[in-house]
Amino acid sequence: MAFAKVALVVVSVLLICVVLLQSGRSAGLSGAITGGSDQAANRRPKGTDSFLAKVTVVIAVLFFIVTLGIAYLNAHPGVHL
Repeated sequence: MAFAKVALVVVSVLLICVVLLQSGRSAGLSGAITGGSDQAANRRPKGTDSFLAKVTVVIAVLFFIVTLGIAYLNAHPGVHL
């Protein structure tokens, strides 16, 4: 159980770091006020943005798997993995 909790903390920190490394979709607050949909509609991630987007998905899936595992272990205290 302790290993799963440590793994959750590590995966959480990795997820935060990868999200913070990504570039924004619009130019700050002005994109939110004016909508910004005309610029972001046809934009496809390139280079490191594409790589970071894929890594984010993988780490997010890992985060949910570890979280569900911890929830299962808390619901079934007699189970030891």
